[in-house]
Amino acid sequence: MAPARPQSGLPAFGPALLSMRVAIDTGGTFTDCVYLDGRRLEILKVFSTPANPARAIAQALAAIQPSISGGPLDLLHGTTVGTNALLERRGARILLVTTAGFEDVLVIGRQARSRLYDFFLTRPPALVPAARRLGIRERLSADGRVVLPLTPAALRRLRRAVARLRPQAVAVCLLFSYANPAHERRVARALRGLARRSPKREARRPLPVSVSHEILPEFREYERTATVCVNAYLVPLMGRYLREVERAAGPPKPGGRRRVNVMQSSGGTISARIAAQQPVRTLLSGPAGGVVGARAVARLADFEQAISFDMGGTSTDVSLLARIGRAGEPDSGEPATTNEGSVGDVPVAVPMLDIHSVGAGGGSIAWFDRGGALRVGPQSAGADPGPVCYGRGRQPTVTDAHLVLGRLDPHEFLGGEWRLDQARARRYLRRAMRGRGFRRVEDFAAGILRVANATMERAIRVISVERGHDPRRFVLVAFGGAGGLHACELAEALAISQVLVPKFPGALSALGILCSDVVKDYSRTLLAPAERVVPQLAREFRRLEAAARAELRREGFAPGAQRLERRLDLRYRGQAFELSLRYSRDFVRAFHRAHARRYGYADARRAVEVVNLRLRAIGLTRKPTFRAARSSARRPAASARFQRAPVFFNGRRLPTDFYRRERLRPGNQLRGPAVVAEYSATTLLPPGWRATVDPYENLLLERS
Repeated sequence: MAPARPQSGLPAFGPALLSMRVAIDTGGTFTDCVYLDGRRLEILKVFSTPANPARAIAQALAAIQPSISGGPLDLLHGTTVGTNALLERRGARILLVTTAGFEDVLVIGRQARSRLYDFFLTRPPALVPAARRLGIRERLSADGRVVLPLTPAALRRLRRAVARLRPQAVAVCLLFSYANPAHERRVARALRGLARRSPKREARRPLPVSVSHEILPEFREYERTATVCVNAYLVPLMGRYLREVERAAGPPKPGGRRRVNVMQSSGGTISARIAAQQPVRTLLSGPAGGVVGARAVARLADFEQAISFDMGGTSTDVSLLARIGRAGEPDSGEPATTNEGSVGDVPVAVPMLDIHSVGAGGGSIAWFDRGGALRVGPQSAGADPGPVCYGRGRQPTVTDAHLVLGRLDPHEFLGGEWRLDQARARRYLRRAMRGRGFRRVEDFAAGILRVANATMERAIRVISVERGHDPRRFVLVAFGGAGGLHACELAEALAISQVLVPKFPGALSALGILCSDVVKDYSRTLLAPAERVVPQLAREFRRLEAAARAELRREGFAPGAQRLERRLDLRYRGQAFELSLRYSRDFVRAFHRAHARRYGYADARRAVEVVNLRLRAIGLTRKPTFRAARSSARRPAASARFQRAPVFFNGRRLPTDFYRRERLRPGNQLRGPAVVAEYSATTLLPPGWRATVDPYENLLLERS
């Protein structure tokens, strides 16, 4: 499919930026492009190209080339390339170098079972098989002292073994290297001189070596080893991909500039050069943009707590955003990050936004298990072949169910640039339901949506109810191409009273990327009693800050455009896990309060231990500023209505008004049943719900 024409927003932004900032978010079905042309927000959607995601980026950039016009360009990119490669085990042939005797840490792990009572549970194979896990004779003590020196002879033997195994990348993780990285540095120097095994058509390059003290200088041997192995596993693939993205951005013209940044899992961007070296930091790249965008929209709408609900083509990503802070005030919320994430059952201990993902999206396939129960996902039709109604798919999806129920207008998809085949969707749904007990094809379609809703409702309960939060106190920020179609039904199931559907919901993840700063995370393990380490903290933070400021300066950020945030990981002595808090002089008392809030108790008599120091270094970027639009009482909501058609709700066909969202203005109100169609998404307003357009042209949905 050729790129659709870009869709313009209203001039509701501040002054035009000095350089063109373009954000591109690659999803399973669509690749979204958001950029500012002067003061107008423009959106473009193209079908993703799973075989080579860079092709869709090149198509999008070619479509907006007149707006770029050879001037300075900042391309900000959210990618799923690393995530998909890890989930599908399509990474590089890698080798692990570790301290002799610790070669099996990856397999031993934590001895934790994801399903405790499943006696037939089998863990996926390790990223590095036993034959490619090499031990080297050396040893450090827990405080970094040399117990067994690393000899030149050991390094020569290691080089010969690595050359014989011909890996595409190497991971190096030596015991206690976070306390003293000297041995790891020598191993890395010895191996980086080797040439790696390369595809035939690609020039031979130095062997990529991922080193744990550079990626994750923290304790916990299993998590550190797994994280550095994931990084090595992705380096060759991400390196090739990001070089293609940089080529798609084009060479700079005289006086111009071309810079490519990649969204990290932690909610900020890094340069393509660093992302190619440390791709493990990009595993939640796209979903992180959605959380940043949802947080910004909730602040503008003066909501202090929100649940972000991002339903795209292949998955749904949810995150809990507490203590956001109102618009115009300092952001009082702590970053919703975690260092205990995992992707594909592999622990990834770099900072990540706390996002929970499930395999339920617009392209999720409906199928029946051996017992005859209806299931939806996690398999997805993706962009190729896509849902049945796109013209090539043969397996019914969530999108097909909506179309059959009348909730999508087949002529309004992508602003009318693409027509959905309703008759084909009905035919394939009828074929799939034969012998399954459904009387009408509409009943089958409604069943598909109920199953998908149940999956997404459980995901929201995981991040809210199961962590001690009452979802009734939160607003549900619904976005993604399919989020608005399910938001009200999910809100009813969770007793949430308000739903916020942002302007351009299908591209909010890209908009979040557009508004992101450059972020670099630094850490160091201390593992010392709080009372003993207090004099040392300021010195250690200053050391990290000096490195952070120097790196931000190299990327062009003046001191006034830098912000540094100090954090501490704390726990009671003897505990296995810790809480991460902003650093303050009275951090021990703050920890007791946080422990009581999280676990329901605190003990001021127990010794507190400082586990890790963390520094978040932020390079503040120039970004669009949102402005409220004027109320337009003179244009009633009825002027945006373009048809009245039957839509199925709870087994009944109800006459329903369809509205074009771009014609709605602040102050307009709608009553359900109604459907709001727009270029990037569709919003469903069931009976008993009403919608109000707020000053920023978001839709606020509430029970009547």
